[in-house]
Amino acid sequence: MNRREKILASAIGGLVAVFVLGFGVRGLFLAPLRELDKRIALVKEKMGKVQTERRNYFAAEDRLKGIARTAFGDTVDQASARSGEILTKQILSAGLEESDFTRLPVGPRKLRGASEIGWNVQGDGPLTNVVNLLFLLNHSPWLHRTENLSVSVGEAPGKVRVRFRYLTLVLEPGPEVERTNLVSSLTLESPERHLLNTIVSRDLLRPYIKRPAAPPQPGQPAPLPSKPGVAPGLEVFRVVSLSEWNGEPEIHIRDLAAQKTVRYRVGDELAGGKIVMVDYRPMPVPGNSFLQSHSRLILQLGEDFWAVERGKTLAEKHKLNADELPVQLARKP
Repeated sequence: MNRREKILASAIGGLVAVFVLGFGVRGLFLAPLRELDKRIALVKEKMGKVQTERRNYFAAEDRLKGIARTAFGDTVDQASARSGEILTKQILSAGLEESDFTRLPVGPRKLRGASEIGWNVQGDGPLTNVVNLLFLLNHSPWLHRTENLSVSVGEAPGKVRVRFRYLTLVLEPGPEVERTNLVSSLTLESPERHLLNTIVSRDLLRPYIKRPAAPPQPGQPAPLPSKPGVAPGLEVFRVVSLSEWNGEPEIHIRDLAAQKTVRYRVGDELAGGKIVMVDYRPMPVPGNSFLQSHSRLILQLGEDFWAVERGKTLAEKHKLNADELPVQLARKP
């Protein structure tokens, strides 16, 4: 081997030694560093999750304290008494009579972290004042929820009946907060309340009143009754309610002409006959067997029994056959 070959072999050997030394150093130092980088990344990720949970915790705590400040009380008894007091004030502020409303307690119902309590409310009043009450309750600053709202025709003329549930929560355990006297930002004079005046002006619950016929012109004969054989005037008396009160049925007849409602009971005289019972059996609607009627007034005229379905006028009564009579009447001689 000459001198040139020896130099070339030494150079190649040196390069190989450098590569071997480099891979050895890499394996000896870089691998632990990579493992350390992975651990650092995992720790940073865990710290990020902890910080996020910490922020969420404090945000939830602030929100819970905000809710607690609007609660009626820290205990069920406190919240029940306070909510009942506020509810009574709202009824009076709406211009309604407290004696016309009933309030029955609801609950408590156990929930996760709280107990639900409230009141079943029912009462009658003018539509304007009922809208006032619902507006005040909806914008009340106290922690509450109104559900199962129902508005129907009231017993007295010009009044409607409203039913709803007024619910609130008692936090268990509740955070310690300093409560202040809450005041609603809206009143009955606010523009938001005036937007609801269309509900009152429409008056959708007012019973339909048939327009009286125009008087006959001179020289023209008077118009004949629309239904021959029907006593004149009975078409203005409509059966609007066949409810029960303390286990006794009540019959409410609406005089569409005089705009008043009269209450009757079983045994009273009506339309030339006698009220013998209120029938609550589901039966097909006369003239439409696809629909069901769930209540009707039964009159006795002479030896015959006649029925007036709820929502119909006395002029729309129909005669009951022997197989259509209730058992209580069929057994009578």
